[in-house]
Amino acid sequence: MSAIVWLNGRLLDIADAHIAPNDRGFLLSDGLFETIRVANGQTPHLARHLARLEEGCAILRLPSPDRTLLTQAISDLLHATNLSGGSLRLTVTRGTGPRGLVPPATPHPTVLIQATASTMSVPAPVRLGLSRFRRDGASPLARVKSLACLLSVMSRMEAVAAGLDDALLLGTTGAVAEASAANVLFLRKGCLQTPPITDGALPGTSRARLLDGGFCMEARLLPQDLKTVTGAWLVNALSLTAISSIDGHDLPLNAELDRRLRAFLFPA
Repeated sequence: MSAIVWLNGRLLDIADAHIAPNDRGFLLSDGLFETIRVANGQTPHLARHLARLEEGCAILRLPSPDRTLLTQAISDLLHATNLSGGSLRLTVTRGTGPRGLVPPATPHPTVLIQATASTMSVPAPVRLGLSRFRRDGASPLARVKSLACLLSVMSRMEAVAAGLDDALLLGTTGAVAEASAANVLFLRKGCLQTPPITDGALPGTSRARLLDGGFCMEARLLPQDLKTVTGAWLVNALSLTAISSIDGHDLPLNAELDRRLRAFLFPA
């Protein structure tokens, strides 16, 4: 796959793609991103990602790039890179601006699209621990794919330092919110559940598809309830990963449910 990106209307070799030093995305994390699955050279759930991007831009009062422009840009990049399977990273910042927090009256967003190849293999089960960091479900930033990912970075680093694969973050409500880069699914009493947005869960696209398809329901899960969980998964736009243990509580793999979820989310 060629090292080509789409930046502000142009296909460029990655070595020739430059972001301005006064770009607010670089200086202030003032922007959003989407990670979009590519399968058989297509983006099967692009409309969901673009809708979430537009909603996030509205929350941040950031001009949303034209959907037709983005759709064509993605098509051009897929063609230029000949990407069959993998992912696209779509990044939108408020663009350049003067020093300080107040953005320019008329922002000119920076839009960058990058392509990454992947074999889309099934990830190995992971071990999670409870993080000391918390997500605030009442914050508007909890509902958008913000460039400000330090909470996730720090929670993942601490988990790895403790010999684990990932961290499970609680919300400020005290209930489970999500993992560092994925929504979570819990099997309890034969019912598949996922934390509500109000407890700090990001409105993930795969999470939304599972809810819309009737595969799961929203339900609050407190830390003391983890011992009642009989199966769990991490889910995002690119993968479904079984969880083998949470905070020392071992979990069995429900092979049949795993197969059904995988077939629904990532059909061949």
